[in-house]
Amino acid sequence: MWLKGGVLLLAVASFVLLLLHPAASLNRSSFPQDFIFGTASSAYQYEGAAHEGGRGPSIWDTFTHNHPDRIADHSNGDVAVDSYHRYKGDVAMMKDIGFNAYRFSISWSRILPSGNLKGGINREGVNYYNNLINELVANGQQPFITLFHSDLPQGLENEYGGFLSPKIVEDFAFYAEVCFREFGDRVKHWITLNEPVLYSTGGYGNGGSPPTRCSKWMSASCAAGDSSIEPYIVTHHLILAHAAAVKVYREKFKATQKGQIGVTLNSAWLVPLSQSKEDVEAANRGLAFMYDWFMEPLHSGTYPAVMVNRVGNRLPKFSGAQSLMVKGSFDFIGLNYYTSTYATNTPCQNGRPSVFTDSCVRFTTLRNGLLIGPKAASDWLYIYPPGIQGLLEYTKEKFNNPIIYITENGVDEVNDGKMSLDDKWRIDYFSHHLLYLQRAIRNGVRVKGYFAWSLLDNFEWTAGYSLRFGLVYVDYKNGLRRYRKRSALWFKIFLHH
Repeated sequence: MWLKGGVLLLAVASFVLLLLHPAASLNRSSFPQDFIFGTASSAYQYEGAAHEGGRGPSIWDTFTHNHPDRIADHSNGDVAVDSYHRYKGDVAMMKDIGFNAYRFSISWSRILPSGNLKGGINREGVNYYNNLINELVANGQQPFITLFHSDLPQGLENEYGGFLSPKIVEDFAFYAEVCFREFGDRVKHWITLNEPVLYSTGGYGNGGSPPTRCSKWMSASCAAGDSSIEPYIVTHHLILAHAAAVKVYREKFKATQKGQIGVTLNSAWLVPLSQSKEDVEAANRGLAFMYDWFMEPLHSGTYPAVMVNRVGNRLPKFSGAQSLMVKGSFDFIGLNYYTSTYATNTPCQNGRPSVFTDSCVRFTTLRNGLLIGPKAASDWLYIYPPGIQGLLEYTKEKFNNPIIYITENGVDEVNDGKMSLDDKWRIDYFSHHLLYLQRAIRNGVRVKGYFAWSLLDNFEWTAGYSLRFGLVYVDYKNGLRRYRKRSALWFKIFLHH
């Protein structure tokens, strides 16, 4: 009874907060009629059921079980928030709040347990996603499916080193074709990859995430690798795998299924530390190494000139046929935006090149002793809402104004073990980012949708369950019960006006 009363009080407080907020004039009707509002998730962070339904292991299963010390709370995604079994209740909650889309990823190894046809197609996995998609459609939720969200099948890592090998391109295209064939009659928005820059730099640059490869001089705890070369090779194969999947979709499915396909990239917005020519150039260079690294090939079929000049022969080259396949290989771009940072010029390092130093840019969150914005729970997340407009307008101007979806945007709090549903600061984060997003739309950026990260608190990679990004509180101590936070109630009001 107290809980129901508490939720009612939060709803009233949220309504009052909406009226008093600096972005109070903003609501659903402030955006185009066909603008999509949804929430985002990923398979390993949400599903659980790691050993059920014929699913094969992924590199994240291996990582969390072999290196629990690398996870903040020594946890794993074996159960996660159990959306595998609880998806119907979660979908009902999306509908009630007022969202009309849900971005989720397919677990590659739940469809192909070994990663390719050698292990066969797992019909139980196909059935699970069919049931989830049908539930979404029945409740007015457009499914946006991500094919690869970091959880590479361990079988492919064992067989040939995963994305270090060009063999991955054909296997990814085959996996994508299975998904298009099985689900494409109802799925009209496909995303090939999520945040590939983090996959290549984290997995092969500093070894902070699987498959934990890096140069030994960077970290004693990583597997033997080469941080000066491997991230560039992996990125090259990621781009080619993406383009190969797009080619399959366009040649075999697009005419009949009439869907769209794109890729989700992430970037911080970079603000020059000073207005000196050197710092302005450093900010542009930093964006080239962080964002244009992927966008420029998709736009023109080549890597950014500044990367070619600075990385030299460590940067792979596209063949003529590859360049043609990669260029224009998207119908839309997904952007994940969370934070911004200052950029300043720094001398290039000689002797030990790495993917982190090749740009010759130093990043800092301080200028004249002041932070660029309030710090959230994560060490990397500083709140700077104008950055979302900056990144969107940069994309419009530099890459011929593509169609864009904001596929993730959100903020976290520390999981302190106490139930707290009062997250006014998260409402402040969302409303201010939506305000700058709307300004970008008014300035001609073709943004078609916005996905909050995330509907539920969940497994946050190496942070485990120590951080909470959800609009909905998940009680990890009591059967994973869900309780709406004030931000969920705020969205309900926002979306119904």
